[in-house]
Amino acid sequence: MKMVVCGYCAASWRRCVVMSLRLLFLLPAGLPVRSQGESQSDNKQMDNITIRQGETLFLSCSQGDFVTHTAWLNRSSILYAGEDKWSVDSRVSLVTLNQDEFTIKIEDVDLTDEGQYICAVQTSSRPRTTSVHIIVQVPPKIVNLSKDLVVNEGSNVTLMCLANGKPEPAIGWRMLSPSDDSLSSDNEVLEIPFISRYRAGVYECTAANEIAVDTQTVELTVNYPPSVSDGRDVGVTLGQRGVLQCEADAVPEADFEWYRDDRRIFSDFDGIEIEDAGAFSKLTFFNVSEADYGNYTCVAINKLGSANTSIILYVQDGNSGTSTVFTPTCLLLIILLQLLLKF
Repeated sequence: MKMVVCGYCAASWRRCVVMSLRLLFLLPAGLPVRSQGESQSDNKQMDNITIRQGETLFLSCSQGDFVTHTAWLNRSSILYAGEDKWSVDSRVSLVTLNQDEFTIKIEDVDLTDEGQYICAVQTSSRPRTTSVHIIVQVPPKIVNLSKDLVVNEGSNVTLMCLANGKPEPAIGWRMLSPSDDSLSSDNEVLEIPFISRYRAGVYECTAANEIAVDTQTVELTVNYPPSVSDGRDVGVTLGQRGVLQCEADAVPEADFEWYRDDRRIFSDFDGIEIEDAGAFSKLTFFNVSEADYGNYTCVAINKLGSANTSIILYVQDGNSGTSTVFTPTCLLLIILLQLLLKF
């Protein structure tokens, strides 16, 4: 026989253990079962042992003289009876068995190993037991975390973080990047009502107990419509190269369109190049002519809206460094005036 199964006992747990010992040691059926109010001289209770998950547990009890049988039990299951291993668990093994000591070990301890263990010793006169309660501590592990989020500005946001561990871990939230100590929470949920673009970033959930700390992050992206920086007017000498620049802040990034009056301008049209790079757009004139001077509009667009700014390309006097803004009509009047003066 290699297993003793007590099953469900209608009597107390202690009666269940004694039944197992009777089968193991072939004790007489008249073995007394002592109540808590009776002498405890033969039944020793050791201090609780606290161990971390994954560590190795050593269980040891003293033998003494005239020992005929000895065993280690976990609840009602026999782990070792003398040198004979009854447990089918490969993590359980015998360390020492002699006249003075009976020690076994359990490797890679898990939460299922928690509970009461008993070292039972049968002497020539009577049995005695030593019991100890094992407490298994488990480092925290985050098991449920909000996914990365993309929301529109003005939305209400809820971030959730759940963790397991023993002792039960304390959970908290903070804004990690950019760092903002004012935005934090000391529980599983972080609420951000009417979120603004300035609350976008990386948020960190921390689960901690006395064993260890576990952290995970969530990236929060906030979409908002474009806003365009005020355009800077540009003065260029006739025949020179001129560049108009436009900058827009938007998430997602804006697409750019350029207009002259109500007419949209496209790249590679009449010696003009349009180049977009992230938040910037450039309108380049490689050889400014009189017809190029005037007012231009940059429009930034994304799925949430649009914004625009006006930029003037004006004539700059190459000799004096002074600059004058001429509309096409004004330029025509100047040319006619110069022709009349010749006559």
